[in-house]
Amino acid sequence: MNRFSQYVGLMALGALTLLNACASKKTTNTQTMTIDKQAYGQLPDGRPVDLYTLRNEAGMTARITTYGGILVGLTAPDKDGQFADVTLGFDSLATYRKNNPFFGALVGRYGNRIAKGKFTLDGQAYTLATNNMGNHLHGGKVGFDKVLWTATPVEGDEPALKLTYTAKDGEEGYPGNLAVTVTYTLQKNNALRIDYEATTDKPTVVNLTNHTYFNLTGGAKRDILDHVVTIKADRFVPVDKTLIPTGQLQAVAGTPFDFTKPTRVGDRIDDPADTQIKYGLGYDHCWVFADSSQGLKSVATVFEPTTGRVLEVQTTEPAVQFYTGNFLDGSVTGREGNPYKKRYGLCLETEHYPDSPNQPAFPTTTLRPGQTYKTTTLYQFSTRK
Repeated sequence: MNRFSQYVGLMALGALTLLNACASKKTTNTQTMTIDKQAYGQLPDGRPVDLYTLRNEAGMTARITTYGGILVGLTAPDKDGQFADVTLGFDSLATYRKNNPFFGALVGRYGNRIAKGKFTLDGQAYTLATNNMGNHLHGGKVGFDKVLWTATPVEGDEPALKLTYTAKDGEEGYPGNLAVTVTYTLQKNNALRIDYEATTDKPTVVNLTNHTYFNLTGGAKRDILDHVVTIKADRFVPVDKTLIPTGQLQAVAGTPFDFTKPTRVGDRIDDPADTQIKYGLGYDHCWVFADSSQGLKSVATVFEPTTGRVLEVQTTEPAVQFYTGNFLDGSVTGREGNPYKKRYGLCLETEHYPDSPNQPAFPTTTLRPGQTYKTTTLYQFSTRK
């Protein structure tokens, strides 16, 4: 072999090595930031249900199913860098359809309660399903948590999934064809961002939220009573025996509802002297943020001491429903055969106030043709020693 042939051979070998290195690097990036799709079963009418897994570069994952737009799993690292699922959920579609207390669900057309399933808008009376102590809860018997959404992966620097659904005029008693888009984005900084958007062709009411139950121990190893919570709210919405707002707002100062400073969940959750605690069987109330601005703002944090996990909630909404899993009783078996007992999860459902369509003093939840409903919530994870 002459020197020219040797030179050409070496150049070819170098080019091949460089090509392989580039291909390896590309594959690594694909593995660390991905959107994977797999079959998740089918509905009784034969329609297929899919499960999407979003994975960011840090290794955090979010699993979302097209049935109900449900967040079926979300992992986050502890102080030692060990990832674990920090939500409550099930192992199969069949279980989600059979007995799901809204684990991870997208909630609508109206999150929270509407008194006696009735409201009047522009002089027209509407009647909704009553599915909770004589009231309408979380969109009715077949709310957004029980419908099939259309999913589209979103191209970009961060894995995202866009879900769309159009609720027909009269569906569950609500007026107007409501076109809804919800986008889940798993951000690089270990935040799960949820963007909600909706338009209507008739005046209607809208209050969308997500009903994920969090347990920062990972795998729901115990109840959430030792979680330390801060809520930047100086008032909350008192309720009657059926958990419908009285129409007033009450200061949290001097009550078990004061989380303006970091407070262990279990410290006052069973206060026998507090009527609101009795009505909710613990915390199942709406807190009104001190910051009433409509921009994205930090409103709450949760800290779990044994793992060091921290959850920070940011939102454009004016309030949050803080619920402490009071109705869980161990009869619901979750992932890996784990029975979810009382207070094994907590919810931070960012929202407008409950029963706003019947409460003139509350911020409006009315959406009219030509308007666009837009809200954003971030669940940001970090750790501390």
